Amino acid sequence: MQENEQDTMKETFGDVIYAYTRAQAIEDGVLIDVTETAREAGIKFPTALTSAVWADYVAVPAEMKGHQDEMGRLWDILWMFAYAVKSGQIKGDQGMFEFSFLMWEGKNADQENGRHKQEVITLKAICGPNDDTSPCITIMKPDED
Repeated sequence: MQENEQDTMKETFGDVIYAYTRAQAIEDGVLIDVTETAREAGIKFPTALTSAVWADYVAVPAEMKGHQDEMGRLWDILWMFAYAVKSGQIKGDQGMFEFSFLMWEGKNADQENGRHKQEVITLKAICGPNDDTSPCITIMKPDED
């Protein structure tokens, strides 16, 4: 943003009352920094997942332990995001991508009605400014902002 644009915004809206930075969100656990693994998957920019994505799709439910691990689940998400970008499914600064995950259906592993099932998951990725205005990526559920 150019200086004259900043001046106009300040005149219109006044001083910033409070700003919540990406670094604070990572420190608070609202975002989970996965940049190192993302780089291994071919993603150039710093990358984070929302805590909701981590809890629902990366953290391994007790019923799935021994069948999957967190690094494998994280890798699947990041690789499918990278593929969606490289194949043109995601264009511009945001978009949706899908991947298939083995999930647990039922209350616990001891119940007769519990079972593993393959499920197609849709996530949203946004490329926006990091705290220093350089590009960064946030992967979230479709209903998150």
